[in-house]
Parts: sequence; C-alpha cells; structure tokens
Amino acid sequence: MIRGTINIDTEICKGCELCIIACPQKSIGLSNNINSHGYKYVELILDNCTGCINCALVCPDSGITVYRQSKNSLKKNKYLVAKL
Repeated sequence: MIRGTINIDTEICKGCELCIIACPQKSIGLSNNINSHGYKYVELILDNCTGCINCALVCPDSGITVYRQSKNSLKKNKYLVAKL
C-alpha cells in the first residue's frame, strides 16, 4: 500500500474544513488549538494517509503539502512531495 503524510501550515489554515471533507481516509481533523490569526486549524489525526492529494487540491490557501511514498522507494522510506 502506498503511504503518505501531510504538512499543514497552521498559520495559513483558516479551519474551513474542506480538506476534512475531501479526505477519503478520514485522516484529517480540526484541532482545538488556535493559530495567531484566531482560527482553529486542521491537523493529521490518523496515520493512514495515502498521499492522494485531495486535501491539497481543495485547500483555498495552499496550506497543505503532501508527501507520498513512491513505489520505487518503499523500502528506502523516501517520499515524493506535492505542493499545490
């Protein structure tokens, strides 16, 4: 199985929750923490991300970077980066 992970820029995130809805694995949830702009932000809550990039595609502020493990590097634990 292809694995992935995401990095969320919590200062950009406005907590619109579009990425939560778009995530087929339900890996993303809304944090109880608040950023410096007064918004709750999203966070990775489960370790079952597949790197599908749906969350990054729907993020209106481009605040999500997706790292997806390539098929050729499964044993090397290297990831490809998708920043949209």
